[in-house]
Amino acid sequence: MKSKPKGLYLAKIASKYKDREYFTYLLRRSYREDGKVKQQTIANLTELPEVTRELVKESLQGRVFLPSEEAIEITRSRAHGNVAVIRKVMEDLGISELLSSRRSRESDLVEAMIAARIINPQTKLSTIRWWDNTTIPEEFSVEDADEDELYVALDWLLQRQETIERKLAQRHLSEGGLVLYDVSSSYYEGSHCELASYGYNRDRKKGKKQIVYGLMTDSKGVPISIQVYPGCTSDTKTIGEQVDKIKEEFKVGRFVVVGDRGMLTQGQIEGLKALGGVDWISAFRGPTIKSLFENGKLQLSLFDERDLLEIDSPDYPGERLIVCRNPFLAEERRRTREDLLRATEEKLNKLLRRVASGRLREEGKIGQALGRIENRYKMAKHFIFTIEDGKFDYRRNEESIAFEASLDGFYIIRTSVEKEKLTAEEVVHSYKSLSRVERAFRTLKGVDLKIRPIHHWLEKRVRAHIFLCMLAYYVEWHLRESWKSMIFTDEYADREHVLQATRSESALEKKRKKKLSDGTPVHSFQTLLSEMSTIVCNDAIVPAVPQMPSFTIITTPNEVQRKALELVGLKQLKRKRRQK
Repeated sequence: MKSKPKGLYLAKIASKYKDREYFTYLLRRSYREDGKVKQQTIANLTELPEVTRELVKESLQGRVFLPSEEAIEITRSRAHGNVAVIRKVMEDLGISELLSSRRSRESDLVEAMIAARIINPQTKLSTIRWWDNTTIPEEFSVEDADEDELYVALDWLLQRQETIERKLAQRHLSEGGLVLYDVSSSYYEGSHCELASYGYNRDRKKGKKQIVYGLMTDSKGVPISIQVYPGCTSDTKTIGEQVDKIKEEFKVGRFVVVGDRGMLTQGQIEGLKALGGVDWISAFRGPTIKSLFENGKLQLSLFDERDLLEIDSPDYPGERLIVCRNPFLAEERRRTREDLLRATEEKLNKLLRRVASGRLREEGKIGQALGRIENRYKMAKHFIFTIEDGKFDYRRNEESIAFEASLDGFYIIRTSVEKEKLTAEEVVHSYKSLSRVERAFRTLKGVDLKIRPIHHWLEKRVRAHIFLCMLAYYVEWHLRESWKSMIFTDEYADREHVLQATRSESALEKKRKKKLSDGTPVHSFQTLLSEMSTIVCNDAIVPAVPQMPSFTIITTPNEVQRKALELVGLKQLKRKRRQK
């Protein structure tokens, strides 16, 4: 620090005139002469603004003032706001206690990986290189972590999966409550993992092996458990193991499992009946619905003035069948069918021209060409074909089209739950709750958490990776709930159980204006999280005073960021390193 000027000071002198007090400010110098202390007035500063006099006073006391562009030097900046909100949500959810009753190096690394997965999902090596640009290392005390440690932490996490899932079940499942379950898959990059195999590829990645996994949630869509299977596993083969897990591991004696029509087949339902304490809600497939109408067990005229009807059938004893008609869905299917019919006719017309020109004459080869067209759009059932050597013709089967059109918009939900427990409308709503599991899969597989593509070679690492993604979704689900008033989420959904869900006025207003009631913009989850990343933690020094230690400056939140922080319970931001 520079020493203050010798002898210079600012004197404040009071005086009175006509009962009023006045002050005079004099810049003076004190000095000794002939052994006596004397004072010399250098300037009268009374007319200067008060703020200027204060600067003079502090400068005389030794304080250094520099131009603003030279006063502070930022030596390092790291994204902090997004890390802070995720850290706060994780603390509120008790993620540390969920992972283990005692903190460890592995639990710190897993928490850091969960936060990194939500903010910027990457491979483990890329994660280590990237997160130094954020405050994740300091917030979770993992500054010196390397890639190998992350793999060790993943192995540790997998060993604790059963315990963690039991804790989640205790939090979110209850006796007699709903359990939502569905299956998805993700493609695999490589050829070394024993779990990876060929199967029904939902990602439409031809020639890629895949991994299958089943996700269990509560009625709100909060994830409870995830189980990984070989890529060739069919959906129906997973449901029995999941039901056993709920009964044996989670100790829930009575519950209602909700699964889609491809999951809870007749064979699986018969297995559930034998267990006891397990009810189900599912739906019929198209052929079954068609047979019920064809056999006269359902009359279309019954739905002239209603959209929902509950019936019983001797073919399904002990079950309630709830028949629903959705005119919006009917119109959508009508348009889709007409588009597919026209696309099929375009291909058929090309075949007609080939046969008419003589380029294709043999009946067998004409049939082969027709087969390729039939497999393309699956519309062969609605056409009548004539094939002979050198001759081909077709026409629409109007009777088949009309009958299928009459069934458009119909779906039938089947359940073993008694009327006293769930009304017909509540059963329909419960089945439609499966959309919450589908949302989880979209988040896990999409831009948010990027569960795919999977690169791990070892089976245990694949299982651990997918479980880590589920835990990240658990945190993200709750963060989305906290932020739902600021993002494009229908927080006050007004849903018809049978007809198409109608969005609330607040959601429609947000979509129309793209602004909230206070004038701030509506965000998606990802853009709001990105907005929070602009709250930066800056390490700074004062170059003119090299002996001064470095210090931290955190960006002042704007209005949007301030509101987002408040919604998760953060009043102010500051660096908070976890204690060892």
